Amino acid sequence: MTNASLKKFLVFFMIPLATMNEWSKTDPAVREAEEKRLREEWTKWSAEHSKMMVSTDVGGKTKNVVANGVSDTRNDIVIYSIVEGDSHDAVAQAFQNHPHLQIPNASIQIMETRAMGWD
Repeated sequence: MTNASLKKFLVFFMIPLATMNEWSKTDPAVREAEEKRLREEWTKWSAEHSKMMVSTDVGGKTKNVVANGVSDTRNDIVIYSIVEGDSHDAVAQAFQNHPHLQIPNASIQIMETRAMGWD
């Protein structure tokens, strides 16, 4: 449920493709243990910040659409969230210690959204 007095933001959890490709080569036992630990920390962080969270979803296959066609593409977005907060800075501060940032070369981008106003 959204609060009309709060601003909305898209949060993009980014991992460079090269980092993801390198991670896929990690010993499966090591990878599984690290992913489990990160999931647990992510779950804890999410519970602590649940009031701001509207939704979180995993990205999937991506299409690039241009004037002369459509093609498959890849990007660094692995997960995205929709969140609410009082200000862009306040939301950014909330994500400053997010477990996602423990991943090498990972980043989080936060974009404020607003209605287009095409009435």
